[in-house]
Amino acid sequence: QVQLVESGGGLVQPGGSLRLSCEVSGKILGINLMGWYRQAPEKQRELVANIQSGGTSTYLNSVMGRFTISRDNAKNRVALQMNDLKPEDTAVYYCYADEWYTDNQYWGQGTQVTVSS
Repeated sequence: QVQLVESGGGLVQPGGSLRLSCEVSGKILGINLMGWYRQAPEKQRELVANIQSGGTSTYLNSVMGRFTISRDNAKNRVALQMNDLKPEDTAVYYCYADEWYTDNQYWGQGTQVTVSS
């Protein structure tokens, strides 16, 4: 059974930083895309950032220059470094992973990020 375990959420003041981590465990052929979505109350889930196995990454416009996504292919881990956080970044952040050669997409349980003074 494939599991994604997230860590690193919490409460931070505006302008602060947090680092989210996600590790994939279980039997998986390999991971193509990994990334992070977020969902704020009463809003649709949105893609924050993702990264391909080769390292190519994409970002939501509003986080570009503030967030950095990285991954460790050998350990099936992905991280999201979030700097200069703003109140509008407050949301539950979900890690996901797309398995190679299949249509399988796996999700973490979500971690709360709250940016408030």
